[in-house]
Formats: sequence, C-alpha cells, structure tokens
Amino acid sequence: MEMSRYDFYVDADISLATTIHTAVYHDEAIFRLLIENIFVPSWQFIASCDELPGPGCFFPFSFLPPLIDEPLVAVRDMDNQFHVLSNVCTHRGNLLAMEKCQNKHGLVCKYHGRKFSHQGQMLSMPEFKEVQNFPQAVDNLTSFPLKMWGNWLFTSLGSYSQLPPSFHWMTDRLQWLPFAHFQYQPRFDKDYEVNANWALYCENYLEGFHIPFVHAGLNQVIDFGTYETICHQDAVLQIGYAKGDELCFDLPTDHIDAGKKVAAYYYFVFPNLMFNFYPWGLSLNIVTPLAVDKTKITFKTFILDHQKYNQGAGSDLNTVEMEDEAIVENVQRGTKSRAYQHGRYSVTRETGTHHFHRLLADILNGSR
Repeated sequence: MEMSRYDFYVDADISLATTIHTAVYHDEAIFRLLIENIFVPSWQFIASCDELPGPGCFFPFSFLPPLIDEPLVAVRDMDNQFHVLSNVCTHRGNLLAMEKCQNKHGLVCKYHGRKFSHQGQMLSMPEFKEVQNFPQAVDNLTSFPLKMWGNWLFTSLGSYSQLPPSFHWMTDRLQWLPFAHFQYQPRFDKDYEVNANWALYCENYLEGFHIPFVHAGLNQVIDFGTYETICHQDAVLQIGYAKGDELCFDLPTDHIDAGKKVAAYYYFVFPNLMFNFYPWGLSLNIVTPLAVDKTKITFKTFILDHQKYNQGAGSDLNTVEMEDEAIVENVQRGTKSRAYQHGRYSVTRETGTHHFHRLLADILNGSR
C-alpha cells in the first residue's frame, strides 16, 4: 500500500486530536519504515556492567534480533574501558565471539586466526605476508557508540555520540538512587511474545487510564486518582502513588517528590525502553518488534533491596503483564476493523499515549 494514502497527522492539542491512523499497526511497509527510521539509530540496552566483570571480558550480543540482528560484542579492555565493536571478522565475515569470555590478549577469529585488540585494531593475520596494502583501516573492527547510564551499558547503530536528553531527565529525578548497588538477577529474566504490534504495546504502557479496568491487583495498591503523567521530548514519566500503607520510596527531604507516597516511577524512553523503578529496584522492559503483528517483551530485574522485592506496585508483575497482553491483543484485532480508523484521547488520562503518537506521526510525516 502507498503510505501517501494515509493521514498520520496528530494534533498537538490533545483536546482536538484524533489517535494515529491504524495503518501503523497493520501495514507492512509502514512497519519496515519505522524499523529503519526509528529502531536502527535508536539507543538500546546491552548489559549491566556486572556482566563484564573484569578486564579482557567479551560479551557478544545481537542488536535487536531478528529484524535488525546486527552482530556486536561489548568489550571491557585491560584499562577497564568499555567498547562496542562489530563481532564480524574483517577477513571472511566469520562471527568472532560466540559466547561470553575473557581473554587478556584480545580476540582471535577461529576461522583463519586473524587477531584483534580489545579496541578492535587488527593485530596479526597468518599467511598474509604477500598481501599488498595491508593492513588498512577497513581491516580493523568497526566501533559503535557506547554510553553508560547508571550501571547499565547502551549502544546505537546511529552516528550519535551522546545518549538522548531523556536519560539525563531521568537522572535529575533519580540521582539519589545508588545505581551501582542494583544487582542483576538473571534467574528472573523472562521473555514474552505478544500477538500485537510493538506500538500498541507501548501506547498501552503509556497510560494508567486502564488500570482500574484491567489490573485489579495493581489498582489495590496504586491510587488512580493521583496517578501522574509527565511528557518530555523523547520520554514519558508516569508516577504511581501508593494507597494507604502500601510500600513506597523513602525519598530524600530535598527531593522534588518529598512528602509524597511514590510507589513507582515508570519511565518510557522512545522507542522501546521501559524503566520501572520500585522501592525494591528496577524492572527493565525491552520491547522488540518481531513482525508487524508480533512483539517480544524482555523483562530484566535489578534488585536493590531484597526484603522489599515483589511488594507494592512492583509485585506480581507476571500477572500484570498477562493482563496487558490480553488487552493489547484484543486491540490489535479490533483496530483491523473496517469500521475503525481513529479514536479520541482523554485529556487528563492519555497524555502519554498522545505524546507517543505525535513522535510516530513526526517520523512518518518526515518532520523528524
């Protein structure tokens, strides 16, 4: 289908705006365009620094498989500096690191023995004495941007040198948290597959409007009346406040939210990262498109206080996820109806979803 046949305009005034055209959730050409224009240059989570525990560590990973699936390797060099390199040998294209490993001498290709430093420089190559004009810069491994936020590593396939402002915006409110003490708990890792478009999953996350109707358990600990949404450039913050004596953060006296019973900070960083901070730690959710109508959600858990784990708003997250998936899959089917193209927004309850739709519309209309 021609994209020009769709109108992706979303009015900046939420009281006048209609929701983004449903072709975003169903059209294959639009889906592919968004993968290339949004996800390829986006910043994505790699790992906790703890997963590369010492000098000479190599941590192979793929950038958003299976659609992008760029083979990369995170490296902690002998000076404890982190790097992200291509995980593809510059000789014949063999994958270099197949599993997490540690080697103080560098990385050696197991196909023909080409050797690389921890910074990606080609060091040696057997049987290449007669090769002219060798080595050249192209024989080194391509380096990709890497940034640390808190105790976590991120990279991008784009040309950015800095994390987007949304990460600094998160820091402003969370700088009192001891990120270095958040302990990764791989035993709690979980992947979910949802039969719905990635954007539908994200826009559901970006509003608490549905909590009383979908999440009976969560609604018992979160005060729906005071639920707050704050939009900022490429990010959205939702703040859930605790009911009664439910678990909440012990905030510093000079904190912007001091005196409030904050049960959860839900941060969304466009296009697909969800940082859910609870008094016990962080549940990081990564939304990965698999197909126009299929999405993987990865849950990673970082615990700060084991005694508080699985309490308050951050309890029984699996049940909350199952409830969300059921709704989102219904919406995926419903938005395919010939009788539905647009909806309207609640001015007070759907500002996060409206903000997300505006970001998508800007990209689809070529203004970003």
